[in-house]
Amino acid sequence: MRILMAKSKTFYHECLSLMETEEFKNDIKIFLRPIIDIIIQEIQPYIYLTIIFISLCFLLILGIFVLLIHNKYLYQQKLIL
Repeated sequence: MRILMAKSKTFYHECLSLMETEEFKNDIKIFLRPIIDIIIQEIQPYIYLTIIFISLCFLLILGIFVLLIHNKYLYQQKLIL
């Protein structure tokens, strides 16, 4: 049992040392780059729609804020007169 655990620990450490090398990191980047590009291409329209939706929400909230300030100003003007 101890031999098996010792082998698994050495295997684990060998895997970690392999993953820490720059060559391995570059190979993983090269391998995953096409997959990431495909995913980005698929979700790009949704990103644009989200940006448009957030911009519209901001403009609507800004408009509501302006209307509230305007109404408060008019209400204060009626109280003064």
